[in-house]
Amino acid sequence: MTWTFVLALAACAYGLKLLGAVIIGHREMPLALQRCLLLIPAALLAGLIAKDTFTTGQHYAIDARAAGLAVAIIATWRKLPFAAIIVLGVGTTALIRVFV
Repeated sequence: MTWTFVLALAACAYGLKLLGAVIIGHREMPLALQRCLLLIPAALLAGLIAKDTFTTGQHYAIDARAAGLAVAIIATWRKLPFAAIIVLGVGTTALIRVFV
């Protein structure tokens, strides 16, 4: 991949965002659409986490990452601080990989 290609992709991405701002302008979006747009980043992040946790290459895999994710989900549900969630999830994954 060349720098020219990277810069062209960046310009296209910026242009699309600018085009959206110009087209929408100062118009008010419907409330239902606003609520849906607010959920897109969470849905994308959840999809990426699921893909990276349960696949290895082109194959499905249940391994230490799944246990780390489960511990992180429980820590989030218990409303622990973000740093504790990360340490618990990563620590669980690391401990399982060491002993298995």
